[in-house]
Amino acid sequence: MGKKQRDWRQVYDSHTHLNDDPFYDDVPAFEDRAAYYGVTQMNIVGSNAKLNQRALDLGHRFSNLHPIIGWHPEDIRTFNEKARQTLRQQLDDPAVVGIGEIGLDYYNDEHSPHDQQQDIFEEQLAWARERHLPVSIHCREALADTYAILKNAHVGDFGGVMHSFNGSPEWAEKFLALGMAISFSGVASFGNAKDVHAAVQAVPLDRMMVETDAPYLTPAPFRGKQNEPAFTKFVVDAVADLKQVSFSQAAYHTYQNARRLFLKRHHDED
Repeated sequence: MGKKQRDWRQVYDSHTHLNDDPFYDDVPAFEDRAAYYGVTQMNIVGSNAKLNQRALDLGHRFSNLHPIIGWHPEDIRTFNEKARQTLRQQLDDPAVVGIGEIGLDYYNDEHSPHDQQQDIFEEQLAWARERHLPVSIHCREALADTYAILKNAHVGDFGGVMHSFNGSPEWAEKFLALGMAISFSGVASFGNAKDVHAAVQAVPLDRMMVETDAPYLTPAPFRGKQNEPAFTKFVVDAVADLKQVSFSQAAYHTYQNARRLFLKRHHDED
């Protein structure tokens, strides 16, 4: 391992929500706490009209906060023609580094019919192809359909990441074969998350990212408290333990992987 990896201490939170209500009015304070723990880059991920606009606003205010915008499957009832046109215009903003979080969520069928979710998911994947933007994929109880749609869209041509992956190693390998990266959240630190532990061990470091999904999925040792980007450090700790590598190795690879996918115009190996 080279000197850069031995000494590496920077962390990239590849999926967080400083645009959400618990954070938005006090972003500098959360950013300062993140910096204290070495979390220097963050993707600010939208999901609807309000959170997309806030992600853009933060991206314009802070050079290390990178907007990813899109329409979440749980919000499809508010996805009308006006929302469609606004989002397409927003995707032309140079600050945008990806489309997300998009995908499928079959947990609550009543609010988000599967066929509508699939149509909007496919439409946004087509936009990603047009713009050559990577995608951040939400998948809840919908692994088979998510995989089929991503495969049909040839997602490897423009790239993407399975956000907060919670599937088995076998499913991780299937998404890796499509050209996807796999991102792990605080769930990797949960003692009972055996499938996720096995998936972390199976995914190569050069295809892996870390995230908080804050304010959700707080990692150990802070479970029970509100999550925040600073705690990405503890996701890296969990990944390093599971992979039996140093913190620096895990931080270096996950940082560079996120930078390479989302910050193509700025990527280097420093």
